[in-house]
Amino acid sequence: MSTQRVLVVDDEPKIRMTVRGYLEADGFNVVEAGDGPTALRAVTRDRPDLVVLDVMLPGLDGFQVLRRIRETSRIPVILLTARDEEVDRLIGFTTGSDDYVTKPFSPRELALRVQAILRRTDSRSEPPHDSQVLRFDGLRVDPGTRTVVLDADRAVELSALDFNLLFAMARVPGRVFTRRGLLAQVWGEDFFGDERVVDVHIRTLRRALGDDASAPRFVGTVRTIGYRFIGQPA
Repeated sequence: MSTQRVLVVDDEPKIRMTVRGYLEADGFNVVEAGDGPTALRAVTRDRPDLVVLDVMLPGLDGFQVLRRIRETSRIPVILLTARDEEVDRLIGFTTGSDDYVTKPFSPRELALRVQAILRRTDSRSEPPHDSQVLRFDGLRVDPGTRTVVLDADRAVELSALDFNLLFAMARVPGRVFTRRGLLAQVWGEDFFGDERVVDVHIRTLRRALGDDASAPRFVGTVRTIGYRFIGQPA
């Protein structure tokens, strides 16, 4: 049985109770919070391994809570949103969420996503098997230290997932990746979400690299198919 702890944050007690039941059936320890300030206190007090975080919360909304968490922690966070709008997903991923689930949702699917993310958590902090530093004109990617340097002197801050996304493409420049292919390599074969999550993370990656989608230096779009790394080897 799992000894991992999940914090479930939602202002609706019925939702918390339902999610708690599924997670406890899978062996997780569950802590609950019904508003933003209580959630932040629970993160500090209970040190959960993952947070399921509703966007619409009293006190502080989910985006504000996530920003506060990211000031001190890279703990995995799954956002719950009542609106299936790209702006919500973009704000969430830019702020540092690992996944999102749109209400109404399947509690079983949510529980599976929790399991999948926690299985990947340990491996995300490990250097990839191929630890060779990748050097391109204006960009250096070091999988051993998980660092990215732009134009020789500017360190680029990336989430663990965005680093893995960049490395997966940069290690084979020019290769075209479908969204499904990137999901399998970066998120894992057990990812249950929407393929559009790739598009959102590509946007956050480009923003971090200062890459213009209309005239990219590093990440190119292959229309109707997916993406490829187009940086020139140094």
